Amino acid sequence: MSELGRRRRLLVLAICCMSLLIVSLDATILNVALPSIQHDLHASVSGMQWTIDAYTLVMASLLMLAGSTADRLGRRRVFVVGLVVFALGSLLCSLAPGLGWLVVFRMVQAVGGSMLNPVAMSIITNTFTEPRERARAIGVWGGVVGISMAAGPVLGGLLVQSIGWRSIFWINVPIGALALFLTLRYVPESRAPRPRRVDPVGQLLVITLLGSLTYAIIEAPNAGWTSPQILVFVMVALGSLAGLIGYERRRDEPLIDLRFFHSAPFSGATVVAVSAFAALAGFLFINTLYLQNIRGLSALDAGLYMLPMAGMTLIFAPVSGRLVGSRGPRPPLLCAGTAMGASGVLFAAFDAQSANALMFTGYVLFGIGFGLVNAPITNTAVSGMPRAQAGVAAAVASTSRQVGQSLGVAVIGAVLAGGAHATATTGAFLAAARPAWWIIAGCGAAVLLLGVVTTGRWAQETARRTAALFDDDGTRGPGATGARQ
Repeated sequence: MSELGRRRRLLVLAICCMSLLIVSLDATILNVALPSIQHDLHASVSGMQWTIDAYTLVMASLLMLAGSTADRLGRRRVFVVGLVVFALGSLLCSLAPGLGWLVVFRMVQAVGGSMLNPVAMSIITNTFTEPRERARAIGVWGGVVGISMAAGPVLGGLLVQSIGWRSIFWINVPIGALALFLTLRYVPESRAPRPRRVDPVGQLLVITLLGSLTYAIIEAPNAGWTSPQILVFVMVALGSLAGLIGYERRRDEPLIDLRFFHSAPFSGATVVAVSAFAALAGFLFINTLYLQNIRGLSALDAGLYMLPMAGMTLIFAPVSGRLVGSRGPRPPLLCAGTAMGASGVLFAAFDAQSANALMFTGYVLFGIGFGLVNAPITNTAVSGMPRAQAGVAAAVASTSRQVGQSLGVAVIGAVLAGGAHATATTGAFLAAARPAWWIIAGCGAAVLLLGVVTTGRWAQETARRTAALFDDDGTRGPGATGARQ
């Protein structure tokens, strides 16, 4: 390919990474601002959970729809709409007069965000078609998450401390405007040659499943786990799951192509994404409350305290991309699971938060683990799948991340809320947080186990059989390639 072609590909990658930057920055900045929002808007622990989960739930519910819509109507067109809606939602969040309005405007943000990351990943997948080059591009993509994690807490702390929490949403507007201008000028339009039809029933079942499950987890500490209200929502979630599986199996072009999950690497990547991002969401939620509410640090100081974790993510994300490109997903997955699990154990068994040296060691370990885990998730999810349906395949991986974040905040918040006077004293908080840290350690163990099981010979064979399913019905793109295992 010509040098000009290579530069154009790199520019497209940079533009797509800008969308990831604003979405990722929004998550890390918001976590630092939670105590200020709690104080200003008189929010409870569950109220803080909803400011995060209203966003991640809507995002998770719409990602697959956005991916298939982009494949049908044009990836650049949907990407442009997403940038506009996300920037508008960010502006509205900065003007929210109360907690309820903030939650609503966060949902507007999420509608735009659902059109960004999976569509951007689809653009990258169709731009970088050579497997090793694509793995490196995905490594850069993962590095942007590290940049946002490094810059988010410090930038958010500085904004919250100097201007106020509303200013954390302003930064999305100029970045979004710049990305919009560059997209219109440089990103080529692309569509799937055989896009899927809309699946409104499947979409409704996904929304019902995620919404009812998250509501039950967040509200259970207040209402009681055996209360009729919570039991009804649990039953609705289970019924939606059963209905979704049964309905999608019968459709020729489902919202979620269940054939993808015949591949052990793809299924493993989905569960790894849920586990890793649940651990991340729980990690940020616990530490934000601990550093500001218990230790009494300012938002800026709390952000600086978390730099060791963010810095390691920044360093190891591109390392992971290179490892995936040269040796496959197994090495980074094994190292990621070990590091994240060890971090959780350090906090759960040794009260690492009570001593700075242990706490920073735990931060470093978690940052290494999370930095390593992102590239193998994305690469395994999109490699070997039909490139013509890249939007849907990438959206499944992105949905898994958002589901993980929603569950992480819901479960960890419920555990903390269940502890008696968990925020009253240091000892009470540490006692209430210990089960939460064991959950995070368990998420790391799940990443480690799945890294072993889903990257061996048996897993490779399931991936080949899955690819044959798409070959049989002609949906496998002409340039699609199998994942390097």
